[in-house]
Order: sequence, then C-alpha cells, then structure tokens
Amino acid sequence: MPNKHGAILVFTSRRSPRLTYIFDLLLQELLGLEYSFTSDKASFAASEGPKFSYCEHAVGDELFFFASRFLFEKGIEDQQINVFDWKGMPAFFGTHPKYEIPFDLFAASFFLVSRYEEYLPHIKDSHLRFSPQQSLAYQKNFLHRPMVNLWALELKQVLQTRYPGLAFKEHNYRYISTFDIDSAYAYREKGLVRHAGAFLVGLFGLQFKKVAERARVLLGLQTDPYDTYEWQLKFAQDHHVKQIYFILCGDYGEFDKNIPVQGSRVFQSLIKSIADYAEVGIHPSYASNNNKSMLSVEIRRLSKVLKREVVLSRQHFLKITFPDTYRNLIEHDIEEDYSLGYASEIGFRASICSPFPFYDLDLDIPTRLRLVPFMLMDGTMKDYMRLSPAQAIDRAKALIDEVKAVKGTFVTLWHNQSVNGREDWSGWREVYEEIVRYAAIPKHETVQPS
Repeated sequence: MPNKHGAILVFTSRRSPRLTYIFDLLLQELLGLEYSFTSDKASFAASEGPKFSYCEHAVGDELFFFASRFLFEKGIEDQQINVFDWKGMPAFFGTHPKYEIPFDLFAASFFLVSRYEEYLPHIKDSHLRFSPQQSLAYQKNFLHRPMVNLWALELKQVLQTRYPGLAFKEHNYRYISTFDIDSAYAYREKGLVRHAGAFLVGLFGLQFKKVAERARVLLGLQTDPYDTYEWQLKFAQDHHVKQIYFILCGDYGEFDKNIPVQGSRVFQSLIKSIADYAEVGIHPSYASNNNKSMLSVEIRRLSKVLKREVVLSRQHFLKITFPDTYRNLIEHDIEEDYSLGYASEIGFRASICSPFPFYDLDLDIPTRLRLVPFMLMDGTMKDYMRLSPAQAIDRAKALIDEVKAVKGTFVTLWHNQSVNGREDWSGWREVYEEIVRYAAIPKHETVQPS
C-alpha cells in the first residue's frame, strides 16, 4: 500500500535507541520528513510508496543504505575512525564505493552529535574540559563545517532524486545573540571590603588611572565601564535580533566574581530590565558545576528575581562533563542549554548548527534537554586565537555563511565588558556590530552552500 502524507518507510532488521534517535534527528528534525520503521520484509517489498532500507543486505531493488554495526552496539568503546573525502566533504564509517552514499551517514552523524569521543578517556585542560585539539573534527580539519547538516542535505538530495514527490519541511536560518554576565559591573555594588582591597592594590601597583576611574564611578561621575546593557539591547532591537542573557548568580569564589544577586537591588533591577527585552537564563557558577545543591540555590535566586521558572542555561567557563553536567540540568528542569562550544576554538563542537536533543550515551536514552550549540565567543577569538578585529570578522563571516547555507541557527557568545570598546577590548565593539549586521541579513538574501 502506498504511504500517506509524503512519509517514507524504512526497513531495518534491527532496532535500537541510538538508531531511532538519529533517524528522528536527521529525517524529522533536520529534513522535516515523516518516516516509519518496519522489520517485515514482505510488507516492505509490497509497499509502493517512498521507501529505503538500512541494513546489511538490500531487500530488493529499493534505495539502500548499508548499516554498520555502530548504531546497534551497546556501551562505549574505542572506534577505529578512518576519514576519507566524499564530494569534497569528510566522511567516515565507510561502506562501499558502489553505494550512492558510500559511508554510514547515520552512524557518523550519531558519533558526532552524541559527543561519543568525549565519553572516552581523554586529557582534560586546566578547567577539566575536553579540548578541541582532541576532537576528530579538529584533527581532520572540519571543525569549521556543520557536517551533520551538510550530510543531511546530501541525504535529502538522494531521496528527492528517487522520490520527487516527497514532502520536506523547509527551515529558516536564524541568528541568536547571547551574552554571559559573569561580572555585571566593574566597580559598582562590590562592597566596602572589595573596594578597599582594590584601592590598596591599585595604589601599591601604581595603577592610578584605575583608582581614579573607580572613584569617579562610585561618586556617580562616570558610567561603570561594564555597563553596556542599554546599548546592547538597543542595537539588537535595531537589527531585529533575538538576545539571551545568562546571569551568574553564584557565591563569590576564585572563578566566580559576580556581585551577589540576593543582596543587590541594583543588580536585581538590572536583571528585570534586561528581561523586559530579552530572554534570561542561568549561568551556573564554576563552583556549582558538580554541586547539585549549589546549582539549586543559584537557580532559585534567579527565579525569585524574575518571578518565573528558569529554563535556559549556559555553564560558566563552558565546563561540560558528559553526561553529568546535562543530567544535573535535567534534574533542575532546564529545557535548553547553550554551553556546547569550545573556549579555545571557534566552530561546531558537535558538527551541527541546529538545536538537538541531548542523548545520554551512558544510559543509551534520548532526553528532553535541548542543546543549542554556539559557534564563536569573543574571548576565543581575542585571547585564545589571538585574532585581530579584522581577522575575527572574516572568520566569523565564514562561519555565518556555513550556517546560512544549511539554514541552521547561528549563535554567538559575548560579554558585557567586551563591547565597551575600551583598553584590551578596543575595536571589538565594532567586531560585534559587524557580526550582528552580517548575521542578521534579511531572510530573502540567501547564501549558496559551499
């Protein structure tokens, strides 16, 4: 019997949670194509509608994709990954050159989006993070390309060629500008003890300019140099850009130096004013990364100020440990997390530029938590990669072109102090402005795939 509503029938001799997850992601989410599985060869052979098989041997003369063992394995083991070129793109889990797609596209996509390699033994950096240099994408030079989206489009072309009547849902390119508020102000609301200490350090260190600036800010004679919020919000509004702010609400510590939200009406007022124009999420502190009770406290603090539930997050210092970090967020009813990117390299950490559900590889189950990857951070370009403002703009535009070509979601990460145009950040407000202008190009202007 023919399939209805443009859905496609998929034959597979075996099923697994990994298989269902990646088919849902590639077919339903990225391509907008409805599908159903069958393991009945007779009914599959009799079906007159769109169909393909994903197994080790074709059932008949249908469209056939060879299934490697990867999606049917249990547990986590070292994988022998051999990357080769296909149509100018990297590919792995190779099958046979005679096939229309000569590699297991579904298995390769799952390997990347599940962050399989981050579950394997690896050397962590000083902040206990997985470094990009250890990733397959970095080592094989495709960190700058959203391979899962690109492979999905190749799959779409193959399916459309065989079944021109298939109904695919088109996606629109999106841009989201995000800010992490690690330190709301440079001088305001820091408390007498911190001010006294800072004055002494400044005087003994002969930093008279900073001492004078601190005094002017505290006397109300000058705007705090980190107070760039009004400009940020207006610039985003002028360019019709969606913004999300992630607020650090943790206790003071070595890597957590924001002012205490629970004790500052000024900070609370700032958060409320931002929430009038943008979405607001939690920026879990460095200290709360492996402390559930502390994370609960921080979320409650922000929720109390906002007077609503907190459902968005991004980890401070981008500290992610698979799967523990995401399990903690799920337990605290976080719905979307924006931490998936690297601190020291720009690009696509999971080789995808579309939001997708987190798959818990240890438990072998998909979860309700949505991961929204970001592609670049201000400090990555300036401090880690040592790019000039002009170089940063060029690199950012190349990433934006990649995302526009596959109609994905481009996400940037900036900080309130990095757009003040002062001292070390001189020229970087202009970088942000140029990135926003280029990323916010009207929908009718398109970019061809590379």
